[in-house]
Amino acid sequence: QVQVLESGGGSVQPGGSLRLSCTASGNIASIVTMAWFRQAPGRERELVASLSTANDVEYGESVKGRFAISGDNSKNAVYLQMDRLLPEDTAEYSCRLRVQIPPRLQWAAFWGQGTQVSVSS
Repeated sequence: QVQVLESGGGSVQPGGSLRLSCTASGNIASIVTMAWFRQAPGRERELVASLSTANDVEYGESVKGRFAISGDNSKNAVYLQMDRLLPEDTAEYSCRLRVQIPPRLQWAAFWGQGTQVSVSS
């Protein structure tokens, strides 16, 4: 059983910063990719940032230069540093981890429960 727990959401004024954390626990052999998604009311879920174990990084256009994704495989954790936040960043943020499960190392994806980020003055 793998569990994914997120933390770090909250309310902040425009221009402020937040750091989201996502940690997986359970029977994991390795993490293949780490990613953050977000979904605002009435909008489709979109990719915010992703990071692979090969250090391939991808950012959504709207967050480039403001957000930074990082990972710590020793802790099965992924982080999202969000700076210069804008009202349009308001959404529920969720992490997704693609992992290999022992003993056959099959791939599986696990999602966190989501954490709300609200940016307003």
